[in-house]
Amino acid sequence: MPADPQVPDGDRTRTRRRWGAVAALVAGALALAGCTSPKNQSDASERPQITHDVPAELSRFYEQQVEWTECGDLECATVEVPLDWEDPEGDVITLAVNRSTATGSDVIGSLLTNPGGPGGSGVEALEGIVMERVGKEIAERYDIVGFDPRGVAGSQPVECVDGEQMDEIVSADPDYSTEAGVQEAEDRFGALGEACLQNTGELLEHVDTVSAARDMDVLRAVLGDETLTYLGYSYGTQLGATYAALYPEKVGRMVLDGALDPTLSADELAQGQAVGFESALRAYVEDCRTGASCPLTGSVEDGMAQVKKVLDRARRNPIPTDDPDRPLTGSLAFSGIAQSLYAPDLWPWLTRGLQGALANDGSTLLFLADFYYDRQDDGTYASNSTEAFWAINCADDRSPSDLESMKASAAQIEAAAPTIGYYFSYGGVVCAQWPVPEAGGLDSYAAEGAAPILVIGTTNDPATPYAWAESLSALLSSGVLLTYEGEGHTAYGRSNECVDDAVDTYLLTGEAPADGTRC
Repeated sequence: MPADPQVPDGDRTRTRRRWGAVAALVAGALALAGCTSPKNQSDASERPQITHDVPAELSRFYEQQVEWTECGDLECATVEVPLDWEDPEGDVITLAVNRSTATGSDVIGSLLTNPGGPGGSGVEALEGIVMERVGKEIAERYDIVGFDPRGVAGSQPVECVDGEQMDEIVSADPDYSTEAGVQEAEDRFGALGEACLQNTGELLEHVDTVSAARDMDVLRAVLGDETLTYLGYSYGTQLGATYAALYPEKVGRMVLDGALDPTLSADELAQGQAVGFESALRAYVEDCRTGASCPLTGSVEDGMAQVKKVLDRARRNPIPTDDPDRPLTGSLAFSGIAQSLYAPDLWPWLTRGLQGALANDGSTLLFLADFYYDRQDDGTYASNSTEAFWAINCADDRSPSDLESMKASAAQIEAAAPTIGYYFSYGGVVCAQWPVPEAGGLDSYAAEGAAPILVIGTTNDPATPYAWAESLSALLSSGVLLTYEGEGHTAYGRSNECVDDAVDTYLLTGEAPADGTRC
C-alpha cells in the first residue's frame, strides 16, 4: 500500500512518496545534488553467497554470480528471480540493485532497504537514505543496499499509459453520487488495467508483495548474508513483515518504520488513513493559526471548513493555475494538500498553496501534486511509481466493488474524516475491472521464531496511523514497539536522537529497546 495518501479516485492506502520529498522542497536541499558520499572502502564482493538448504529448482537463482559495476559513488547490479514463484523453472525477471559499501573495515554485513510505496524505487532512494537517514556508524559498518521491487522502475517494470493519459486519470473528479459516475470511474481504471496488461504482459499478474518478499531472500543470499538485516519505511514495513512470516528463521535485525498492518482489509486501511490525514491536517491548521501569513481565519474548525471549501470548489469548478491547460481539480488539490502533510517542514508549502487557492490561483497546489506524482515540466512522468502502486495494490487486496458496499464504506469514511474523507472513498473502482486475478497475502504474519523485530510508529503519522504500528508489533511474535511522539510520516533519521540512537544501537548490536519505549 501506498507511503502515502490514496489517489483521488480511490484505492488502497498510498503509503509511498518518492524518497527525499522533504529534502527536495525545503531550503538548501537542491544543493545535495552536487554532493558525493564517502568513497567506498570495503570489498563486499569477498563475502560468499549463502546457498545452503535451497531447493534444487531454485539453486540457479540463489547461486547466481552477481556482477557489480561502478555507478558514480555507488555500485550497481542486476539479480535474476523467477517471474512466477510457483513455476521457478519458467521465465525469469531482473531486479535492479545498488549499494553503498561500508566505509569502515569492521563490516557487519548488508542492510537491505526499502523506501515505501508500493512503487517507490529503492535504487533512487539509496543515496538519500545513506546521506540523510542512517547514522554515521551504520554507513561505516554496513553495505547499505537499495533495490527496485518487481514491477518498479529499474527492475522489470509495470508499464501502462503515456503522460497525457496519466494526466487525465490523476486529475479526474468522479461523481460518486450517481451510479453513472461510479461506472465511469470503474471504466477509466478498467481501461488503465487493460493498457497495463498489454504493455507489461505476464508480469502484471506477479507483482504482489509475497512474490517481492521471496525475491528479497534471493537478494539476501547473493549478498552473502546468513540472515536478512532490513530497514523498511511505510509500505516497506509490509514487505518486511511478509518476509519475516515467510522466512522467520532468516530474520536478522529488522526495522519497520511507519508500520502497516497487512491483516487489515483495503477498506479498513482507507478509513484509517483518511483519519490519519484528517488529524495531520488539523495539526497543521492549529499551527498555521499562530503564524502571521496563515490564510485561514477563525477557529480550528473554521480553518478545516475553509480547506474543505477549497477542495469542494476545485471539484465543482477547477481553479486556474499558471498553466492555462491544467486547472486545479479537486483530485489534484487534495494530492497537493496531502503531499504537504508528510512532515512539518512542508507545512509552509501548504500555507502558500492555500493562500493561492483562496485567491483563485491553484499553481502551488498543482506544483505539489505534480511532485507527488513525479510529473515533470514537459508532461512526462519521471517514474512508474503510480502505475506500480495501482498494480501492486490490485494484486495484494481489493476493496468490494459492488455499489452498496462502496456507499456504506464511504459513509463511514466521510463521517470519520469529514474534511478529506471523500478522497479515500469508493476505492473499489480501481480494481473492479483489473484484468488479472488477485494474488492475496498470507494467512499468518506471526513469524514465530523470528529474532526481535523493531516496529516504529509516529503518534500523528498521516499516512501510516500509529494504531497500525501498535497492531503490527502485537501481530509479530517478536515485535518490539518504539514510539515517536510527534508529527509526520516515519521517524528514523528525521525525528529525534532518542529514536535514532535506539535504532542505531539495535542495528549495530542486535539489542532492541524495551518494548513500549517512547521518544
